[in-house]
Amino acid sequence: MTERESHGDTNDLPAPQIARRRRWQLPLIWLVPVVAAVVGLSLVVHALMSEGPTITISFKTAEGIEPGKTQVKFKNVVIGKVHTVALSKDRGTVLVRVDLEKRYDYFASDGSRFWVVRPRVGLGGVSGLSTLFSGAYIGADTESGDRHEERRRFKGLETPPPLTHGEPGSTFTLDSDDLGSLDIGSPVYFRRIQVGRVVSYRLDEDGKGVQLQVFVDAPYDRYVTDQTRFWNASGVNVAVDAGGLKVNTESLATVVAGGIAFQAPDYVRNDKRATASTHFELFDSRDKAMQPPDGPPLWLHMRFHQSVRGLAKGATVDFEGISIGEVKRISVEYDPVKKRFPVDVTAVIYPQRLGRAHEQFAKRIGDAYEKNPGLGLAVLIKHGLRAQLRSGNLLTGQLYVALDFFPNDPHQELDPKQRPLRVPTVPGSFDRIQEQVAHIADRLDKVPFDRIGQHLDQSLQGIDALLKQLNGKLAPQASETLKQAQTTLRSLDGSLSGDSPLQQNLGQTLLQVQRAARSLRVLTDYLGRHPEALLRGKRNNAPPPEAPPAPASKEKQP
Repeated sequence: MTERESHGDTNDLPAPQIARRRRWQLPLIWLVPVVAAVVGLSLVVHALMSEGPTITISFKTAEGIEPGKTQVKFKNVVIGKVHTVALSKDRGTVLVRVDLEKRYDYFASDGSRFWVVRPRVGLGGVSGLSTLFSGAYIGADTESGDRHEERRRFKGLETPPPLTHGEPGSTFTLDSDDLGSLDIGSPVYFRRIQVGRVVSYRLDEDGKGVQLQVFVDAPYDRYVTDQTRFWNASGVNVAVDAGGLKVNTESLATVVAGGIAFQAPDYVRNDKRATASTHFELFDSRDKAMQPPDGPPLWLHMRFHQSVRGLAKGATVDFEGISIGEVKRISVEYDPVKKRFPVDVTAVIYPQRLGRAHEQFAKRIGDAYEKNPGLGLAVLIKHGLRAQLRSGNLLTGQLYVALDFFPNDPHQELDPKQRPLRVPTVPGSFDRIQEQVAHIADRLDKVPFDRIGQHLDQSLQGIDALLKQLNGKLAPQASETLKQAQTTLRSLDGSLSGDSPLQQNLGQTLLQVQRAARSLRVLTDYLGRHPEALLRGKRNNAPPPEAPPAPASKEKQP
């Protein structure tokens, strides 16, 4: 076998293929950082897309607020977190930067409020106890409805708001002279059930009053009608009258923190539900709130030339025991003519409180009374009506103004067109007592007590001498007289003994009297049967049968 045969034909072999080797190849280990970079980039993009607005809230202090920990909650749902805390440039407040979640970006707008929720103890109660374990957080609240204008800076509230947006109920406005013991959060009661609270208060524009905003929860707000009366139920109302001691209060909370109560008077009929934001007057007490309609007021001006200590604003104006008004103002004036300082008292009265008497009096005066009620008062003053200060309580010294008739007072007239009407006054009853006591003291001062004392001393000396004389002369005679009387009584006792002749004669006399009485009784019985015997005499009747002879004595005759 040849060599070509042994190795085969070389032309049958496949042609070789030449492959070029790559100069650079990425190792598989590099896939890990590439994937991490892609994931990180996606997280950054997601964070940027889900990032909400950043707002800044200013507080007076950063107590309980920690960056990165303190959360912002609305109805206990986390809507953001505190990012940083820093002082303001003027170092007067603390600026808290908060990152809100994007889905809650509507909190960064007008109408939102923020405050720090921490444990608080006040007159209205205890709040924020849950933060003792979880730590303080920032509470949030916003108005519901359409979106408002965006806002990035807010002024935080130092106390939680008493009313949050969206609560069912109605808000009403109360007008008062002063705030008293009321405060934000003070309870509002209806028939001693708490149905609301005070949410805010502010001074009137003229500074002469206070407006309070009260919120009544639903469904109790439907009990507030156009005839509802609100009154200050703070403290304890103590009254002493003929029925005894009476103590009235809404609850223990009103004694400490104050409170307001409301109710419609029983005499009101066909009242309608009040709309929200309706204005009501806030009365001082329930009694004043429940009084019937007073009608048109009549302002009076009275000048007293005496001390008015004990007379206060709100004191009663009394007429025949009926309260027809109250004192509104007390001021001191100067009289340059008499060089004295009289006290001017301004009061308001309501004549319609007199009821039928007012109607009859107005009808007697005529139609002119409706146009000028001062005409009626002018008639009364002409007949002796005067104002006088009287003591309402001897223990406290409180005074009130009494309108009463004094016919002996000098004649005075009233100008019915003058405003306010000037009512003449007379000295108070206590001042008259002082004048009488002073007059008595003057007369007593004129009594010669020294001479009376000397005469009395001489008279006592004469009486003492007389008693000594009586003791020396009459005492022995009186003793002798007593001894003689004792002897006489002993003799009389012996005469009245059982065996004495006087005693025997007295027994016989009594026996005869008994027989005479028996005869008189027989005569009386006969006349009762035969009254004609007084005129005709005794009838001649047959003699009564003789009595049978007495049995003969068994003794022998002598």
